[in-house]
Amino acid sequence: TELQAAIWRIADEVRGAVDGWDFKQFVLGSLFYRFISENFVAHMEGDDPQRRYEEYADSEISANAGMIDEVTREKGYFIYPSQLFSVVVAQADHNPNLNTDLAAIFSAIEASAVGYDSERAVKGLFADFDTTSTRLGNTVEEKNRRLCAVLHGVESLDFGRFADHKIDLFGDAYEFLISNYAANAGKSGGEFFTPQNVSRLLARLALSGQHEVNKIYDPACGSGSLLLQAKRQFDQDLIKEGFVGQEINHTTYNLARMNLFLHDVNYSKFDLALGDTLLSPQHRDTKPFDAIVSNPPYSVKWVGSDDPTLINDERFAPAGVLAPKGKADFAFILHALNHLSARGRAAIVCFPGIFYRGGAEQKIRQYLVDNNFVESVIALAPNLFFGTPIAVCILVLSKHKTDTLTQFID
Repeated sequence: TELQAAIWRIADEVRGAVDGWDFKQFVLGSLFYRFISENFVAHMEGDDPQRRYEEYADSEISANAGMIDEVTREKGYFIYPSQLFSVVVAQADHNPNLNTDLAAIFSAIEASAVGYDSERAVKGLFADFDTTSTRLGNTVEEKNRRLCAVLHGVESLDFGRFADHKIDLFGDAYEFLISNYAANAGKSGGEFFTPQNVSRLLARLALSGQHEVNKIYDPACGSGSLLLQAKRQFDQDLIKEGFVGQEINHTTYNLARMNLFLHDVNYSKFDLALGDTLLSPQHRDTKPFDAIVSNPPYSVKWVGSDDPTLINDERFAPAGVLAPKGKADFAFILHALNHLSARGRAAIVCFPGIFYRGGAEQKIRQYLVDNNFVESVIALAPNLFFGTPIAVCILVLSKHKTDTLTQFID
C-alpha cells in the first residue's frame, strides 16, 4: 500500500550509514511517540475540537493535579503540551538540543507512570530509543540531523483523522515495519516475528469454539504479533481480561509493549513480563489461561538436568523427565500445558524433530499421549518463516478432549 511504501522510504532515506536492524529502534520509536501523543491529545480534547491541548502552557496543566492524576490512571501515562510529538517536530530543525530534549521527554513520560498501576507497562519503554547513540552520528549536529529526518518522516505519514480509523493504521504500520525488518534481517528476524498467515491460524486454533476466554497467553511472545492476531481475528470482547506474555530479549520486550499500546490495548488489559520463561516464569500466579498461542524458539539450549531442582518443578515433574539440554522445545510445551486451563486450548509452533526423536523426548510424547492432551498435529508448508526453510508443525493441546483420537493434518 501507499502507506507501507512511504514508511519504507523513510527507513531507507534516513538510514544511510546505519544498519537497518539497529535503525529500526528510531523509526519504530518515533512512530510510537507520535501515536501516544495523538492518542493522548484525542483523550484530552474529547469531542471538543476547540480545546487545542497543544496550545496550553505546561504551567496551566500542572496547576490541575487532580486532572493529571485522573488521566494518568486512565491512560497509564501523562504528556504535557510541550512534550507532544507535534510540538517537538515543529521546532526540531532549529533546536540544537534536540537529542537531549527528546531523551528528557521520554524519561518524563516513563516517570509519569511511577507509583501507578501502569508503571510496569510503561517503565523503560523508550530504552532502545537512545538519542545519544553514536549510531545516529558522532557529533551532536549529525545526531540531530538524523533525528530530524526520522521525526519529519514519521510526521509526513498520512493516517487521516485520529478518531476515524487511525488506531488500526498506526498498528498496521508498526507491524508492517517489524515484518519487513524481520524479512530483511534473515535468520535473526524469525526470533521475534511470526508471519501473519501463521499467526492467524494459531489464533483460530486456540480460540475456536470458545465463546469467551479469560486471557490469551504467549510464553515466548516476541514482538506481540501473535497475541494481537487474536485481537484482530476475534472481537476483543471475547478475550475478557486481556493479553499476557513473557519475552527474554529486552529490546523485543519493548517492541511488544509498544505494539500493544499502538493497537490501542489499554495498559490494564495487558501484562507482559521480561525474563526467561523456562527458568523464571512470571505468570504462575495468574494462570491458568483459556487460550495459549506460541512460536517458541526452535531447539535452543537450556539448563535442563544440570539444575536438579527442575525435575520437581510442577511444570516438568508430571512427565517424569526433562527436555534434553540441547533442545528446549518440550520444556516450552510442558510449560504451556501447565499454564492451560481445564477448558482451554494451546496452539504451539514446533520443530518437526520433536515428533520422532527418541530418548527423553519420546518419553514426554508418551506422557502427552497417555494423558490424552494432544488434539491435533498440523504440518505446515516449508519456507513460511523468516530465516528457516524448514516445514514446521503446529501442536494443538487440550485438557478436555471427549475422545482419545488425535487428528493429523498434512
